[in-house]
Amino acid sequence: MAKIGMPGDGVAAIAASALRAEQARMRVIAENMANSSSTAQTPGGEPYRRQVPVFKVLRMEGGDGVQMAGVKPDPSAFTKAYNPGHPAADASGYVLLPNVDGLVEGLDMKQAMRAYEANLNVLETQDAMEKRTLDLLKR
Repeated sequence: MAKIGMPGDGVAAIAASALRAEQARMRVIAENMANSSSTAQTPGGEPYRRQVPVFKVLRMEGGDGVQMAGVKPDPSAFTKAYNPGHPAADASGYVLLPNVDGLVEGLDMKQAMRAYEANLNVLETQDAMEKRTLDLLKR
């Protein structure tokens, strides 16, 4: 027997996939922020490397959704700070610092939150439309 769904079922599935993807993106950003000052503990070691979420198209009935496929390391260079007493300082006294920029992470978080809210609004609007349709059919 074929499944009969509401006309907006595909829209809800697409918006739900985006909610999950943005939630995962926010976790990656939060991890970056939490590790923004995580340096190596041994001389010559590398500090925390910023992670970048990677998304992919998720083929769904009713349209294309989105899914976070994973994360990849940000290849940008580390900065150096002079701190000769640090355990990770090189022979010149410099320590490599993570390639995490708090401003960039903050802006990425804001963008992810807005995308999450937009998809949540899609679901809320669809729910309101379905309730209104049922109310009209009851008359």
